[in-house]
Amino acid sequence: MKLGIVGLPNVGKSTLFNSLTKAGAEAANYPFCTIDPNVGVVAVPDERIKKLGELYHSKKVTPAVIEFVDIAGLVKGASKGEGLGNQFLANIREVDAIVHVVRCFDDDNVVHVDGSVDPVRDVETIDLELIFADLEVLERRIAKVAKTARMDKTAGKEHAFLLRIKERLENNTAVRGMECADEDETKWLHEYNLLTEKPVIFAANVTESDLADDGASNPYVQALKAHAQKEGSAVFVISAQIEQEISELDDEEKAEFLQDLGVTQSGLDKLIEASYDTLGLMSFLTTGEDETRAWTITKGTKAPQAAGKIHTDFERGFIKAEVIGYEDLLREGSSAAAKEKGLMRMEGKEYVVQDGDVILFRFNV
Repeated sequence: MKLGIVGLPNVGKSTLFNSLTKAGAEAANYPFCTIDPNVGVVAVPDERIKKLGELYHSKKVTPAVIEFVDIAGLVKGASKGEGLGNQFLANIREVDAIVHVVRCFDDDNVVHVDGSVDPVRDVETIDLELIFADLEVLERRIAKVAKTARMDKTAGKEHAFLLRIKERLENNTAVRGMECADEDETKWLHEYNLLTEKPVIFAANVTESDLADDGASNPYVQALKAHAQKEGSAVFVISAQIEQEISELDDEEKAEFLQDLGVTQSGLDKLIEASYDTLGLMSFLTTGEDETRAWTITKGTKAPQAAGKIHTDFERGFIKAEVIGYEDLLREGSSAAAKEKGLMRMEGKEYVVQDGDVILFRFNV
């Protein structure tokens, strides 16, 4: 999973990126890997693999990971090359979802690029840049398809679809949530890789005092939530400053610090939860003496395709999946004990994998 963190200058975006990647690396003992100055890989905290690793005395415990991209240069006019315009476009097209950091706090010492704090206006500024960038992509595609639209039925159908998207964007409406009439339209939309089609998760950046009630008494947060609700996007409340402080602490100190603030989850935990939910993701687990590991898949994935996440040969030669629920395995203490009680199931090609399934794939290539 790859998430792009965007936001106007001085909203706390880079502070959040730096603290999340550092905290995530330390919390799960996963080496923080800098692919690029603005890319970080973070382990997804998961108690289940820790406990299974202990149960099976696994030599290695490997969590699922999220790649964060700190997307710079997103300012008014970015689609026309202002700021680091072209670079931001290249980076943002590669992500699965956009995490939009929005300033929801007043501070005279932190200058706002537009002179005042207004979350909805800030969101619309960035949305507009993404819409402009998408319109450019569409214009090129329309010009290409128009050449054969009269003679070719499929091209004509795509041309009409492109014009429908263009009209939507010209009305300042993102492509997100647009309904496709059939499989052709779904396929084309995926091919265009439009920025405004990507799911958005809003991070409402607040001061420490607004964390305990999750921004309920902050009018900026409420305005952002109302705006996000219209387009069906998730909002989570975070303090980039607090996340930075948390990133310096070990797990025990972190838990105490959050408790003192009256908060149950760190910003990283909230973000991971929102990301999995928005993208419709979950994890299945594999375990043994060599390795215990979490694998991220889309909800609704069938057993052979889940096996393919591990290795393409597993999918190609899939025979059966030995499946047991995580809770059952932990309670019984071993696969043998679980089998005796009939808790281990043999599932075939049509089995839809569930979150927390511990699976051993049988295959033959």
